[in-house]
Amino acid sequence: MSRFEINEAEYEAIRRAEKETKDKNISRRLKVLMMRYEGYKVREIADRTGMRINSISQLCRRYREQGLEEFKRNKATSHRYALPIEKELEILSRFEKAAEAGQAVTAKDIKAAFDEERGKDTGRGYIYMLLKRHGWRKVMPRPRHPKAASEEACEASKKLKPMCWKPEKTCPQSRSAECG
Repeated sequence: MSRFEINEAEYEAIRRAEKETKDKNISRRLKVLMMRYEGYKVREIADRTGMRINSISQLCRRYREQGLEEFKRNKATSHRYALPIEKELEILSRFEKAAEAGQAVTAKDIKAAFDEERGKDTGRGYIYMLLKRHGWRKVMPRPRHPKAASEEACEASKKLKPMCWKPEKTCPQSRSAECG
């Protein structure tokens, strides 16, 4: 006798939910529950669905603990972010003010603040993904314009007669009526 037991009403609710859902992952999870009710062993379900045996046992346990509505929600079961998004935004807001003021903000500085807040070391790759997730982009000042003149050309041009723009003393043709 299996430890996973549900009654007929629960089975019908699972079957209806499986037919209504459009998400294939949720559908697959619900099919596993239906197969367990129908008497399939965990190993048989694993062979038919391609899931691991431990995953099937965990799905059945989660259904027992959470109920159908919570089980149907498509949520990530792994911990994807090191800190909550609100904390990430709080850390980045400190650097955003400095960046808008024209100061150079480096990933190394952000990593140090992030590690301090988190209490342990974080990889650089995670920091770059964090910046991308929150819409930051890499901006690097160019040390020199690619078409800039050489230093000798700049010095030689300083020795030439300076050209300035001065207003004309004569009246241009377009304003001849105004000048009289």
